[in-house]
Amino acid sequence: MTQLTKRQQKILEFAATRASVRNSDLVAFFAEQNEPFSRETVAREFSVLVAAGVLEKFGKGRSLAYRAVAPHPFLKPMDFESYLAQEPDQRAPAPISFKTTAVEKLGGLINQKELAALKTKDGDYKKRIAGLPPDILKKEFERITIEFSWKSSKIEGNTYTLLDTETLIKENREAAGHPKEEAVMILNHKKALDYIFGNKQKFETVSLRDTEDIHRFLVDGLNVNFGLRGKPVGITGTNYRPLDNKYQIKEALELGLEKINEAGDPWNKALIALIVISYIQPFEDGNKRTARLLANACLLAANTCPLSLRSAGETEYKKAMILFYELQNASLAKKLFLEQHDFSQANYFL
Repeated sequence: MTQLTKRQQKILEFAATRASVRNSDLVAFFAEQNEPFSRETVAREFSVLVAAGVLEKFGKGRSLAYRAVAPHPFLKPMDFESYLAQEPDQRAPAPISFKTTAVEKLGGLINQKELAALKTKDGDYKKRIAGLPPDILKKEFERITIEFSWKSSKIEGNTYTLLDTETLIKENREAAGHPKEEAVMILNHKKALDYIFGNKQKFETVSLRDTEDIHRFLVDGLNVNFGLRGKPVGITGTNYRPLDNKYQIKEALELGLEKINEAGDPWNKALIALIVISYIQPFEDGNKRTARLLANACLLAANTCPLSLRSAGETEYKKAMILFYELQNASLAKKLFLEQHDFSQANYFL
């Protein structure tokens, strides 16, 4: 989803109140708002919104008009930056509670047109890897392991550089001046990925036990309890409060895993996994790490290209999660996922 400007958001809101809208309607509307714009400017804005998939045009010549496209309930366009520029207590003065409907409606986030493009790229990827010698294939999976372990850890505040991470994983040599826990976090990512690579078929259908196994690999040696949590957790930067009852957490997680398994393709599965585990926060710590590993498990189970997340911005990743926690808007999470999938397709197994 394209980031909308305030003017584009206003145009979309205006269009949503009518069966159709023409260029002249918007010119008059903005004039009434003391924001006069030329017909040429309005036409350009219409073109941007059509390209973004939130408006569609019909008719020709003088009959040309536009109408709003009904979005997925979790993909409604909005001015994300203005919302997230506010402090947490401005966005939500009171705590935001977990909503079961946020899990129940997770599905179909990637539409048929987008899936067709992903399937085409996936076909190209599978042809490439089929022609690679085994030693090259092994090196590429090692490269993704290093870069994913580095970025996933960095999102959590780990200060190892990519080169430090490469040395740690390849030579088992820790970087000087860093806490032991940072090395453990990175090596735990490698252990979890190795487990997934070696058991891809298990993740064709994701189970509670498989999810807990990934979590166990990720937090081993980090003074974090295994298994579903039985106490409240807070999340930095948001007033969202996940469930704090162990039995309700288990029910929510089982529902989330059901939604993953109901998805008919690996990309929707992976995107749901990325969002739903982070939203439920079933564990004491390591939830977003588990979500990222589970997303890759869904992709690898279908023998499609995994994510390295190498070019993902840590702040942008956190904003994407916060937007879903607070508003159940998955637009930024979807955008990040598709961009990172394209990045992996373009940079590995060539």
